[in-house]
Amino acid sequence: MQKVLIFDCDGVLADTERYGHLPAFNQMWAEMGVPWAWSPEEYGQQLKIGGGKERMAALWRDPAFLTKVKPPTDEEARQELIAAWHKRKTAIYKEIVRSGKIPPRSGVRRLAEEALADGWMLAVASTSARESVETVLGHVMGDDLAQRFALVLAGDVVQVKKPAPDIYLLVCRELDVSPRECVAIEDSRNGLESAHAAGMEVIITVSEYTRDEDFSEAAIVLTCLGDPGGERCQVLANRSPATPGDYFTVADLNKVLVSQSQFPGVS
Repeated sequence: MQKVLIFDCDGVLADTERYGHLPAFNQMWAEMGVPWAWSPEEYGQQLKIGGGKERMAALWRDPAFLTKVKPPTDEEARQELIAAWHKRKTAIYKEIVRSGKIPPRSGVRRLAEEALADGWMLAVASTSARESVETVLGHVMGDDLAQRFALVLAGDVVQVKKPAPDIYLLVCRELDVSPRECVAIEDSRNGLESAHAAGMEVIITVSEYTRDEDFSEAAIVLTCLGDPGGERCQVLANRSPATPGDYFTVADLNKVLVSQSQFPGVS
């Protein structure tokens, strides 16, 4: 059986939302003369919408935004404006990532290396723009390890984004594997629903914006993956046979892949 470990990007590989995407959005609007900015709390609400372009498009329905900004009346012009905003925001975001201001999340590189050594394939499935995801992946994993990922799916590769299962089903088609051969690492309810609906087991590593969300379908919920001598992993809920200690290992990953019907865990 082939085994595939699939990472989400934002909130899983690094704490990118508050310290990367949010300041990039706000800097972009300031540069482009748009009298708008999200507070950290407001941006947390925006994260319920999958995809940066989709979050910006939702502003056309936001009464507070419309009191400050008059949108184009033509739909094509609106789409062109969103594309321009998104292009500049992505460039700013990549600059932030490359500056080193966003530290990788604990344990992601270690687990990727362990999984490769144990015969797992590695993939990324994200709704963020592909060039943003590739920048984060290289920053977190290093160029050599990033190049060993079998697949990176990001941005508009599917018509319907998370929480729909489309992007995870596309991973299976591209790699010619079954969902039951895959484990996804996510940090949000949207991501959990997406991978779970595709038929995959899901590991949750909670992030600042998601720690209070409902993760009842997850195989295991962790504060982080953890690293020896570094940040310690804490188990918040567990329905799997995995028994991580201070950090989540590839042995734990293999146990998560085992059918929950055969090894029901205890929350």
